[in-house]
Amino acid sequence: MKKFRKVLDGLTTSSPANPGGSPACGSAAGTPSTAPTPRELEIQETLMSEHFQICKTVRHGVPYQPTALAFDPVQKILAIGSRSGGVRLLGRPGVDCHCQHESGAAVLQLQFLINEGALVTACADDTLHLWNLRQRRPAILHSLKFNRERITFCHLPFQSKWLYVGTERGNTHIVNIESFILSGYVIMWNKAIELSTKTHPGPVVHLSDSPKDEGKLLIGFESGTIVMWDLRAKRTDFRIYYDEAIHSASWHHEGRQFMCSHSDGSLSMWNLRNTAKPFQVTFPHGKTQRDGRKESCKPILKVEYKTSRNSSEAFVVFSGGLSYDKAGRRPTLTIMHGKAITVLEMDYPIVDFLVLCETPYINEVQEPYAVVVLLEKDFVVVDLTQSNFPIFENPYPMDIHESPVTCTAYFADCPPDIIPVLYSIGAKHKKTGYSHKEWPVSGGTWTVGSQTYPEIIITGHADGSIKFWDATAITLQMLYKLKTSKVFEKPKSGDVGRSAELVEEDPYAVQMISWCPQSRILCVVGISAHVILYRFSKHDASTTITSLEVRLQCEMEDVISPSDTENTPSFSDPSGHSPQPQPPSPRSNTPDSMRDSIPCLKVKDRMIRMPPGYQAELVVQLLWVDGEPPQQITSLDLNSAYGLLALGNCNGLTVVDYLQKTILLCMSTLELYGSADPFQRLTRSPRKNRQSTSGLTELSDNQVSLDLERSKSPTSDHVNGHCTSPTSQPCLTGRARVPGGPEGPRLARRGPGRPPFRKAQSAACMEVSLPVSSLTEESRENSFSRSRSSSVSSIDRETKEAVTTLQFAESYGRKSDTLPTPCLWVGTSLGLVLIIPMSIPTDEQERLEDPVTVAPTGTVLMLKGSILRIGFLDCGGALINSPYEVWRDQHAPDHPDRPRKRKLVNFSPSSSQEASGDGHLAVVCSERQAKVFFMPSQACLYVHNITESSFVLRADVVSVCNSVCLACFCANGHIMTLSLPSLRPLLDVNYLPLTDMRIARTFCFTNGGQALYLCSPTEIQRITYSQEMCDNLQEMLGELFTPIETPEAQNRGFLKGFFGGNAQTFDREELFGEAAAGKASRSLAQHIPGQGGMEGMKAAAGGVVGELARARIALDERGQRLGELEERTALMMTSAETFSKHAHELMLKCKDKKWYQF
Repeated sequence: MKKFRKVLDGLTTSSPANPGGSPACGSAAGTPSTAPTPRELEIQETLMSEHFQICKTVRHGVPYQPTALAFDPVQKILAIGSRSGGVRLLGRPGVDCHCQHESGAAVLQLQFLINEGALVTACADDTLHLWNLRQRRPAILHSLKFNRERITFCHLPFQSKWLYVGTERGNTHIVNIESFILSGYVIMWNKAIELSTKTHPGPVVHLSDSPKDEGKLLIGFESGTIVMWDLRAKRTDFRIYYDEAIHSASWHHEGRQFMCSHSDGSLSMWNLRNTAKPFQVTFPHGKTQRDGRKESCKPILKVEYKTSRNSSEAFVVFSGGLSYDKAGRRPTLTIMHGKAITVLEMDYPIVDFLVLCETPYINEVQEPYAVVVLLEKDFVVVDLTQSNFPIFENPYPMDIHESPVTCTAYFADCPPDIIPVLYSIGAKHKKTGYSHKEWPVSGGTWTVGSQTYPEIIITGHADGSIKFWDATAITLQMLYKLKTSKVFEKPKSGDVGRSAELVEEDPYAVQMISWCPQSRILCVVGISAHVILYRFSKHDASTTITSLEVRLQCEMEDVISPSDTENTPSFSDPSGHSPQPQPPSPRSNTPDSMRDSIPCLKVKDRMIRMPPGYQAELVVQLLWVDGEPPQQITSLDLNSAYGLLALGNCNGLTVVDYLQKTILLCMSTLELYGSADPFQRLTRSPRKNRQSTSGLTELSDNQVSLDLERSKSPTSDHVNGHCTSPTSQPCLTGRARVPGGPEGPRLARRGPGRPPFRKAQSAACMEVSLPVSSLTEESRENSFSRSRSSSVSSIDRETKEAVTTLQFAESYGRKSDTLPTPCLWVGTSLGLVLIIPMSIPTDEQERLEDPVTVAPTGTVLMLKGSILRIGFLDCGGALINSPYEVWRDQHAPDHPDRPRKRKLVNFSPSSSQEASGDGHLAVVCSERQAKVFFMPSQACLYVHNITESSFVLRADVVSVCNSVCLACFCANGHIMTLSLPSLRPLLDVNYLPLTDMRIARTFCFTNGGQALYLCSPTEIQRITYSQEMCDNLQEMLGELFTPIETPEAQNRGFLKGFFGGNAQTFDREELFGEAAAGKASRSLAQHIPGQGGMEGMKAAAGGVVGELARARIALDERGQRLGELEERTALMMTSAETFSKHAHELMLKCKDKKWYQF
């Protein structure tokens, strides 16, 4: 427990020495404070470094770029491998585990050790890995690296410890699963084919043992050669040479015939009695042409041949095989049952599929009941037991990427009633037609942990949709989906050109989300410079959507001097800021130079029926000005208690009263300062004097040297709505800056000209490089913001100051204030913070009629770097939550006894004098620095330079372990936490290298020590930085393995076994063991022990490898004891011989003596 004290006497106008070199923290126009300040600020900080640890918790979504699929029919666990070396293990809902190969090599194939709690993975780096699944965090126990051959196919027979491995050279090796060592038994390709064959058969593409005789191995080569190898006799039973390449093969359960799929779209059936030619060849999708030839078809990549008791006809399931002439047809899965052929079209290409059967024994009737289909970006399961083959409703969130994710928001400890309400509304819009049977992948066990609280994740998408997800207790389930595009008119066919020019394909893409869980008000920022405000209602309603149009761009004739802004007016009259001329229709095809005062999208102006859920109430749109499109919105905040909405971009700030549907404030950032501008800038039109510079221009004044530090940051990149480094690549110039006098700073920065909107890039698909110092044009183009023109290098370099963060709060607008009032804190890209006090009527009726007064005071605080986050603490160090309005359903029927009134929380200026008259702390974090100020004196209490070589992308003030800290995520991949208010570093871990903007756009912290980011275009990764949660993670995760007895094999009966040839068993140990086959060449493969070492062996106790390890330990102990026993026996024998010798000598000596001679 450590106490931090800071004496505040005399610190009313300036801060202590600033190590960052920034100007003194204080109000340029303030007066000495008369507000009561405590003699001593005493805050007990409880957070220590041992409270923090970084750990991944769970991953949601379909694996990105999947490559392989496997299923354990007894444990009912599914495994999916990916190109990046990941393995996803799925069971019943809640049983979801992600494993990663350190090499990052693609997973080629997966093989379960059925009902043993183990998994073999074959990777593209020619390495086999054995995973232990009997622990909640699976670990690698053994690895086997092939040095001279490439692995192409693997096969592990049921209840066998010998794994068959086919290679690119056509050889087949055998691996002991227990020891993970190669056997000396090898099936060489030149022995498998005839000596007279002149060509190489190609890589091994199929391996399977005969259901009739386990001693026979079917080997399929890519060229079309098929060999039945007799493992006992070490020779071939038969060879088949087929003209078409083979992709897969599948046995009939009786072992008399098998089916092959070929590259020409055909299926061939072979009988073991006559292997000279196939007894049946079919082209399922190939029609006979007029000339008698079959039309060419695509390859059938995989086929499975399964029998059923209830039908004499077998199921034949295959992928591919469509004719080439059907261009544009979607990928298909074909199910043939007798003469019936069903073609199931898929949304994405098929990667792999598996037919799920009732029995694990290949020599029994298979009884297929489902087909698991792995697609490139989805995962579906088809019910085979119903004639229409419906799909199962997927309990996993595999549609996160239905439209590319562009932003995320994470809310922990939400009101408990919000999740059931959202679920009940969203359930009405769910799809129907699913199978009524239970989800077949039902393995593992999972229980809700004791430490759970409601969590909600919100994702914004490129098509304008918003999805609410229930993220409670490491699960993820979609609650509700909202489409923001329904607010706007659909573009007509003749107007497609203009829309495409502005935003190309995604005019509705979501950039930012602001949600108040208590009042259930949602604000959505779109890429077309619009904000939509939604209210939640359980009732449907018919209403019109109010549209406000904002001209947030400087005019040609505007010239402002410092004297003009000294007397800042009170902006209570909204009419002065609303556009006066009636804007023309956004659909008018006017040239760029003529477009003025028109929005990018047209809001529906008619009565709209809105279903229960989130209903649009207000749309705020920025307008074109003089042929230049509006700049994208970079910051947003909403306060339901105040009834206000604030938004900002690189041109200025707008404050909207959404209760009265009026615009309260619309000013450029420079105008907000008035005479308090620390740079003493003047403004004039950039169109009259545009300069073209080739690089960053240094500022000549020492007072603003902070910008030189930030010039190392990458280009102006809107990350989660924040312009992370506008000094390097700012937003659109709206007003130029000129020196304020002979000694005034020269401020000339670069900025694009008129940037048309570009396509809304998904947060999942942007790949950028993040250099530290300078950027090439190519790297700028690939950088954070995709909303700028490519002509950055040749057009004017002057810029405006962007608004990067906004925060409503009960605070002090002036040093002389004695009581907190509603304020708006504005953070900018130059590291400046402005405080704008507001006067809001407290009476409900007055609030709806009287205007809200907004009066910028010129109060300025300064930091290094663009401002990212602003938070507030009371004098005890506790987090101050913003005031909010309790939710009420505006469309609910009126109750005469209970009139609906606004109920506000934490908003009572008259009654809060005692509680908050002592002031509070303001925490401000920029991309370089964090500072803690005491209000109202504006004294800077603590300063911490977060990073010098990188910059902060995301910062949040969060609650952890009943305390508060500042969490930061940097561009160099470091995750840091700082204590509050002292800003002591508590955690600094190099967790994640930032390789593309997907992570930067979607990374967000939340309370409880949790965070998330989009780790791939299709997956969300949740992490924790709390030691307590890391300790409880084992309890929260599901168990992958549950002890289940292996089903017994069916008794085939005497007659069937006599005439049908009962399955023959043989001892593989006799053939493949070291005693019979010898040792394999050491240079062929290298055994690598698992990194878990003895811990892994202990964790694997009870499994296949664990049993072997225990047996070996027992044998060693037994041998040692036998050795000790042998030594003791030898000693006893020696002692007995000595005793016998002495006894004999004594007998000889004494035999002639009389008794009286002794």
